[in-house]
Amino acid sequence: MRRRGAGGFAVERLLRLGVPLVLVTLLLNPLPQWLRLRAADAGYHESYLGFLPRFYDVHLEPEEFPFVVQGEHFETGHLWFVVLLLTFSLLLVPLYRYLPHARVRRVGDRVAEAAVRRRGLVLLPALVFAAICAFARLEQEYAGWHRWSYLLFFVAGYVLACDERFRTVLRREAAVAAWLGVLVFVAAAPGFALADEPFTEMTVLATVSRALFGAAGWCLVVAVTGLLDRRRLKRSHDEGDAAAGPGRGRLYGYLAAAVLPLYVLHQPIVVAAAYFVTGWPAPIPVKYLAIVAISLTVTFLAYDLLVRRTRVTRFLFGMRPRA
Repeated sequence: MRRRGAGGFAVERLLRLGVPLVLVTLLLNPLPQWLRLRAADAGYHESYLGFLPRFYDVHLEPEEFPFVVQGEHFETGHLWFVVLLLTFSLLLVPLYRYLPHARVRRVGDRVAEAAVRRRGLVLLPALVFAAICAFARLEQEYAGWHRWSYLLFFVAGYVLACDERFRTVLRREAAVAAWLGVLVFVAAAPGFALADEPFTEMTVLATVSRALFGAAGWCLVVAVTGLLDRRRLKRSHDEGDAAAGPGRGRLYGYLAAAVLPLYVLHQPIVVAAAYFVTGWPAPIPVKYLAIVAISLTVTFLAYDLLVRRTRVTRFLFGMRPRA
């Protein structure tokens, strides 16, 4: 935001997230839907080209914002995450532009200072996540969280990135957050196993279980972020890493650039692999391992051979141009 300005940030997000979102939704996401129809009905013989017009038969449902494009067979599929990330990024633009920045910085400075002084303060947002999960309920389509829960995670990431002191706090609280997150997550499990509709029903058991689930989510985010940051600092201070560093740096650079393309590619490939493998006369564990191995191999090959090597394909899949 500081480097590009609000307008530059919006353009960058539209190009890096919007372009692969539209491309993959239109060109790759029809395949899983078509394969699911074939797998569910042995008498279904419609060709893929014949199915495409039905996938593109859509209408608008504004009440489902930001998933306003709906259809009987149309889906953004696994790209719901990209839809939310792009939406939240664009919502941030006017907020950032019109915020009283001096006042916000003063408030942020006081919050960061309090978090440094008081142990456990960074875990308090767990209560907010608990309340949202308990009373707004959960949505199975979006990895088991209510869609607007992700907005809180997004805003929290923005706040934590604004002050280096928060990273110090995350590193300090990481171990406690990890233990607490695991314990609370385990405590939520019986309710999800025993309730009839744990994601939506408002019984005491289901509501408390969702609250525990939400609290565990925030604790585990703090834990993962803080523990990884600890590891990064330890590695940077380890004099013995000098020889191994360059190779590890190349691997990290390769994988870091691959994150978005691998994400948008993987789901159609997984479904296609599963469509063929599930018919094998083999035990389920064997089928599972075969699907994982085939999907992982094909996804990385598709990324490496078809995406990362040309300027056009890098742009279409949200990658930055080569340095």
